[in-house]
Amino acid sequence: MRNLQCKRIQADEIWSFVGKKDRNLKVEDSEELGNAWVFVAMDAETKLIPSYTVGKRNRETTYAFLSDLRERIAEERRFQLTTDGFVFYRRGVEDVFAGQADFAQMIKIYGDYGQHDAAGRYSPSPMIETIVKIRDGRPDPRHISTSYVERQNLTIRMAIRRFTRLTNAFSKKLDNHKAACALHFAYYNFCRIHKSLRVTPAMEAGITDHIWTIAELLAAE
Repeated sequence: MRNLQCKRIQADEIWSFVGKKDRNLKVEDSEELGNAWVFVAMDAETKLIPSYTVGKRNRETTYAFLSDLRERIAEERRFQLTTDGFVFYRRGVEDVFAGQADFAQMIKIYGDYGQHDAAGRYSPSPMIETIVKIRDGRPDPRHISTSYVERQNLTIRMAIRRFTRLTNAFSKKLDNHKAACALHFAYYNFCRIHKSLRVTPAMEAGITDHIWTIAELLAAE
């Protein structure tokens, strides 16, 4: 996908792992094992996923993600970008987009339930404060949000078995993990009817004029 006319992009990262979690890594283990974060960008209007990147949650992956997103957006297109408070976005957006994006970060502060019992161990911590930081340009305050892309995290976990917590279905190889993500996002964009749009995100974005079949998706280059 190229020359997209996205107006408002939301970006977030979703955690997963390959082979084993970081706390179980050994010195001799491959660099491909451990935590594998999926950086996801979503168009808030069309619900299209124009870009994603799988990697470690670090500067290198952040820049790779932002660079890929830049290649998807039309050069003359100015858009609004909202991310979470991850530190490498701040300099990364400035370096990669060079003023093309009206950029803001939404920083959410979470509290602590204290000592969880066994039943509540995986309950989310309560959010106690939200801080909005304007980083570049003049983003519209009404649309500084990461709600849609955070909801996409649930869609990913529900649709990709490898992301299901507390199972042995996790990816054993990084290449397989990346392939599962690629298939999911392609299906989501071109084949899956979005409930609120009643068309696919690709149709809403004007990329295609019909719902793709699985055969069309697999035949696409």
